[in-house]
Amino acid sequence: MTAQDKNAIAQAEQAERVAKSHGHLVIIGGGEDKQNDMAILKRFVELSGGPDAKIVVITAASSVAENMWETYDRAFADLGVTRHSHLHLQSRHDANDETHIRDVADADGIFMTGGDQKRLLAIIGGTALDAGMHAALKLRGACIGGTSAGASAMSGHMLAQGRAELHPEKGSVSLGAGLGFLHKVVIDQHFSERQRLSRLLSIVAQNPYLQGIGIDEDTALVVERGVGIEVVGQGAVTIVDGRTMSTNVAEIANHETPELIDVRLHLLPAGSKYALPVGDDAKRIPPPLLEFLENITKRNPLS
Repeated sequence: MTAQDKNAIAQAEQAERVAKSHGHLVIIGGGEDKQNDMAILKRFVELSGGPDAKIVVITAASSVAENMWETYDRAFADLGVTRHSHLHLQSRHDANDETHIRDVADADGIFMTGGDQKRLLAIIGGTALDAGMHAALKLRGACIGGTSAGASAMSGHMLAQGRAELHPEKGSVSLGAGLGFLHKVVIDQHFSERQRLSRLLSIVAQNPYLQGIGIDEDTALVVERGVGIEVVGQGAVTIVDGRTMSTNVAEIANHETPELIDVRLHLLPAGSKYALPVGDDAKRIPPPLLEFLENITKRNPLS
């Protein structure tokens, strides 16, 4: 067999693996149960391959990384996971270190803790480790989980900072670059508990091409690429869609409340589950929700 034949066979085998490896995202609104039934963390472990899976925990978003690791070390041990380790990243140099890159390349599950999403992106955004996470998801079908700040960081457009207390406010919230596992969405967490609907509406008002996703505490939106979604936990996932709305946001001053007409809101409580339809099954899903489902499950290639 020639070297050219071997290369062709290797390429064909890789193409087959990619076709079969959907990969999962477990996007958690923060405050997930880490002591009792741990339904969300248990689901993350299952999607990573079970207790024998190799799981790495990235604490880069947190300023108290060792304390954060102790919490998840205990939780994953209680779930029977024996091969879980702390990926302690304090700088971009760490995120380009060959040892850490190999840890991600070998991982079945990659979990990002809470903290500050700006800190997380400042350390890993655009690094070799970032690229390795994309390869793990898209080429090997790994499971990537993120809670609180780790959840907000998953989309290409990331909620960076800002607040809107009672009503949406123009200019009150700013976006930054996220990790880009999902596109055309922006994710907020601790959603109902911290009354963040106004904040999400503020984003959608000025960025109507983005669909807003608000995830409650102890609640996860689970995405299987190319297949479907489900909501796990105790709360709900709120979807805000302003793509067809009418608004005067371009005419008003900063910190004024815009008119928002025909904004669509979808509420998916825990237990909701939708798969990409086949044939006539598409008629059973309302078109606006189907568009969301098609976008969020899209198998974006490696860039």
